[in-house]
Amino acid sequence: MLAKRLILIAAVLSLASVACGVTINVPEVDLVTGPTITKDIIIESLETDETTKVELNFAMGELILNPGASALVEGVATYNIQKLEPEVKTSDKGVSINTKADNIPIEFTTIPNVENAKNRWDLQLGEDTMDLVIHSDVYEGDLELGGLALESLAISGGAADLKVNFSEVNPVEMSAFTIESGASDIELSGLANANFAYMSFDTGLGDFKLDFSGELQQDAVVNITAELSDLVIIVPEGTNVQLNLDAELADIDTSGEWDQSGNRYTMDGDGPTLIINVDIGIGDLSLRN
Repeated sequence: MLAKRLILIAAVLSLASVACGVTINVPEVDLVTGPTITKDIIIESLETDETTKVELNFAMGELILNPGASALVEGVATYNIQKLEPEVKTSDKGVSINTKADNIPIEFTTIPNVENAKNRWDLQLGEDTMDLVIHSDVYEGDLELGGLALESLAISGGAADLKVNFSEVNPVEMSAFTIESGASDIELSGLANANFAYMSFDTGLGDFKLDFSGELQQDAVVNITAELSDLVIIVPEGTNVQLNLDAELADIDTSGEWDQSGNRYTMDGDGPTLIINVDIGIGDLSLRN
């Protein structure tokens, strides 16, 4: 499953490069597999009044995150490529979990020959207030972040099949929430529960769904940039929202209680105001309730 996903993503990138008139070489890279290894990961709380930075540098594979750890971070890594062994580094200000080899020859424009590859991090995060940073090159991600105390969240990578959900309200104000990705399939849900003041979503090719359901805690601004994409934005009825659109060659479809005036789409509601700025190139944009 992992190998098929990686090859599919790389193939999409190659097709995109042709469509855009840009030549991208896509070499095949061999990564040597061995016996499957299971490694426990336990990182205790730093016992500090300061916000803890938790950084996950994950090269490729499957990344699973959930709340509920009794420590700062706990879980299991399962892999059969030695270069993907995770290493934990700690300092007074935070912790990081990194792939052992920083020079793994994988870029999101590369097809890795990993027919039998296994690499999965299944981690839980604790109750500490944290700045969470996640970086990966090519991966499948399933992140449940509901109820975590996140003061900031940054997710970046090359190619992803990613789901992020906030099933419960973030108990602290999130000053910034950023996502950067290349060719990806990304679904974000419960975004109002993230309790962010500012969100940036910057992507290239793919299918993207942003669902702002939940309980909006404060006024918030969202900047969305999508190049060649199918973009769906869902805002529940009763939300005070203003969406400003800059669309070059995109088709726009609306359903629900949206009012349109030129390139501005609005809904009236109670509570905080959600401002969404969308810059989309070629593709489809669907606005829903």
